[in-house]
Amino acid sequence: MNLRRPSRYPVLVSLWLLWLAVLAPAQTPVRKIRDLKPTLLLVSIDGFRADYLDRGITPNLSRLAKSGVRAKWMTPAFPSKTFPNHYTIVTGLYPEHHGIVGNDVWDPDFQAKFTYNKPMAIESRWWWGEPIWNTAERQGMKAGSMFWPGSDAEIGGLRPSEWRTYEHKMPPEDRVAVILSWLDKPVKDRPRMLTLYFSDVDSAGHDYGPDSPELTAAVWKIDRMIGLLQAGFRQRGIEGQVNVIVVSDHGMIPTPADQKIFLEDIVDPASLRVVTWGQLLSVEALDGNNEALYQKLRRIPHATAYRKGEMPARFHYSEGRRIPPVLVLADGGWEITTRKRLADRTMVEVASHGYDNELPQMRALFVAAGPAFRPGRTIPGFPNVDVYPLLCRILGLEPAKNDGSLAPFLPVLKK
Repeated sequence: MNLRRPSRYPVLVSLWLLWLAVLAPAQTPVRKIRDLKPTLLLVSIDGFRADYLDRGITPNLSRLAKSGVRAKWMTPAFPSKTFPNHYTIVTGLYPEHHGIVGNDVWDPDFQAKFTYNKPMAIESRWWWGEPIWNTAERQGMKAGSMFWPGSDAEIGGLRPSEWRTYEHKMPPEDRVAVILSWLDKPVKDRPRMLTLYFSDVDSAGHDYGPDSPELTAAVWKIDRMIGLLQAGFRQRGIEGQVNVIVVSDHGMIPTPADQKIFLEDIVDPASLRVVTWGQLLSVEALDGNNEALYQKLRRIPHATAYRKGEMPARFHYSEGRRIPPVLVLADGGWEITTRKRLADRTMVEVASHGYDNELPQMRALFVAAGPAFRPGRTIPGFPNVDVYPLLCRILGLEPAKNDGSLAPFLPVLKK
């Protein structure tokens, strides 16, 4: 097996990456923007655990937090995976209500499976609820989305005015350049609700772990992108005039090689429809006897089995046809798999997410600054469903039905 493993002493490589990360962005003359209307940029740094902000390696993000608001943490929706949480942030709906209940989803009505990185992910039928870019477009405001999960699908008959098909290899500098180019458009064509997505920190966390030099280098790199955005605003004469909210979808926790739970030791995997593996095993019995299956899965060590309707209420994960009838949640750092699946892997992940969303290691980032926010404030942790009503409030939009609340932000919003 050619398994990708983290290098043990990557000091020289890491120092070189850190050196690249602190290079000053090139300055290119651009036209000043003198007709800016209230504008909001929502930035996601995938996999940026809340405590990374306190490591002293994010000068641009830290400066943004000091000029505005930071939360002690933001609690991701359950399961703490990428696609469910990105769509929760922009709809204000828990996954059981917006339909993206995992990175992989089985719909019994469609008799089909959604997989986040496959072509069916852009099919409209999978996406329920109303994302913020549609809320804006429906109310006469142009929106632009740079790679936010779900933004390349037509949802409810709409897309944002500006969007791009996801390209994982597109450099983060180029993603920033696209956002700035949209701001350079004439006012009648300029998006006022913008989203931007970065994947580098999540990739480094999976491959090398949350305490690795490679993770530090990735955090530095994306922090530099925040600086590049601010430099672009400054060149255009709009620094401090754009409301910027920086979030993440989840945190990261080490998954040691000796913390694997092998499903075949409990039940024959061939007798099941398995929708998700790993941190959350979601399954149904092919013979229809899900109660017998649940009784067997209760014996899995380092994990807790639930019938669908008996998930703890705080998970908001009991409603809707897309949640399978039996769920097994692994303890933090453990993974449910099979020996064959493990042997077939082409690379080894040394850390992951998807666990209980209230574990400290799953906590996500929230930083916000701009004309809507009071400076130098810190707020307690809050659930990420609350971000959508905040976006609507800042832009003066009437929110669609959602599960969120403005309450966490009322003390830090300007009147």
